[in-house]
Amino acid sequence: MNNSKARLNPEGFKFVTTYNRDQLSTDIVHIGFGAFHRGHQAVYNDLTNDLTSAPWGICEVNMFGSPDLVNDLKAQDHLFSVVEKSATSMDSRLVRTVCEAIHTPVDGIEVAIEKIAEPQVKIVSLTITEKGYCADPQSGTLDLTNALIQNDLANPKQPKSALGLITEALRVRRERGLNPISILSCDNIPENGLLTKNAIVSFATQIDADLAKWIEENVTFPSTMVDRIVPAMTADEFEVIEALTGYADPCGVVCEDFRQWVIEDNFVAGRPDWSVAGAKFVSDVLPYEEMKLRMLNGSHSFLAYNGSLAGFEYIYQCMQDASFRTATLRLMKQEQAKSLSPDLDVDLDQYAELLVGRFSNANIKHKTAQIAMDGSQKLPQRAVDPLTHLQAAGVSATCLPTLVAGWLHFTINAVEQDKEIFDPMAEQFKQAVKAASTPAEKARALLSVDKIFGANGAAGTDFSKAVEAAFTSIQQSGIESYIESIAANKELA
Repeated sequence: MNNSKARLNPEGFKFVTTYNRDQLSTDIVHIGFGAFHRGHQAVYNDLTNDLTSAPWGICEVNMFGSPDLVNDLKAQDHLFSVVEKSATSMDSRLVRTVCEAIHTPVDGIEVAIEKIAEPQVKIVSLTITEKGYCADPQSGTLDLTNALIQNDLANPKQPKSALGLITEALRVRRERGLNPISILSCDNIPENGLLTKNAIVSFATQIDADLAKWIEENVTFPSTMVDRIVPAMTADEFEVIEALTGYADPCGVVCEDFRQWVIEDNFVAGRPDWSVAGAKFVSDVLPYEEMKLRMLNGSHSFLAYNGSLAGFEYIYQCMQDASFRTATLRLMKQEQAKSLSPDLDVDLDQYAELLVGRFSNANIKHKTAQIAMDGSQKLPQRAVDPLTHLQAAGVSATCLPTLVAGWLHFTINAVEQDKEIFDPMAEQFKQAVKAASTPAEKARALLSVDKIFGANGAAGTDFSKAVEAAFTSIQQSGIESYIESIAANKELA
């Protein structure tokens, strides 16, 4: 398909908003122009613009990687494609809400700082993954040993981290007497607003105590729960977009048709009314965050590690295996659900069945290897917290220890086979595994990584004993037989 025309032709799309894009200005600066943002927040904002009288524009900022994505976005007038797949159909959507884009390694960090400091900007939003917050995975506090943070503390006006960029831009706004703004995390982290606030205030405190106090007292950090399965793009998925729309969109994404967004209504400078597009504003997001992180993301991690061990490349393939499907339901209904707040006004059995249906969508090619990335950043909230909660309450758990045991085998296999480990703690994992001899010693070495497991990983704790038992069972029986044994008890009520 020849893309000689820079503009995407709206006639190729089923859904196209009709608001006047000439009215757009940058009201939101978004850091992290990745696939999830394109398939989630940008879609909500585009729909909201069409249903309200004052459209909000987004400036996209990427701080790492190749400039190609931002260059391609600019070349097609900041438009991009979203293809939404159910189990039986596909629909195409043209997203029109982006009005500017910046790639800081090319355009300069000063351009991004000045953009956030513009008077009309009201929100800075983030999809930078767990590791982008430069926080200790176990405590959630700012990691002052992080290389990016050390660079930014030494060069606060030339930051390389998102935290450093936001802090410097807030300093400029304060210096110029401009209104404070809201910082909106859209990443899968418990109490992501509080974590973001603590990280930025801690960072600012290292530079300027008065600035830190101003941020703490004036800037707001709403928490959110975000949900939509948006796999990393592959050549096949780009071909799907081209076949459906007639345009080979390098910025396009393919995702499931389900989407959900729960937002703490705490915006100091105003916000779009995303509720008209289906978002839900609440006073406390935490119960929804924990529900999604544990039942959806925790189950994804369970399948990512154990499914990979069983040879499954995609999540939907795991769901085609009766034992994996049943074991996943057991994890959700009998373990993760029991770790949640009793005040949560959600039918958790129904939610679990909905999730398994979404996981089973064969039109969504979500790779187990993609979900397996950055395990050190994900395990504390997806596995460690719920398992220790259940153990403290005297509730028996089999699947949660299996989740962690699957990660141990996955990581040990990667080190022994000299495969690349996509994790900020990869070097520490390699050293731990290579210094040990037997499989049990290697597992013990990984469980001793304090930043992931804290005191729970010490030898002899209930946590370690449960995980080590699951690890040994996988080693002795093989992953398929062990998952079959978990699934054998079919009392799912």
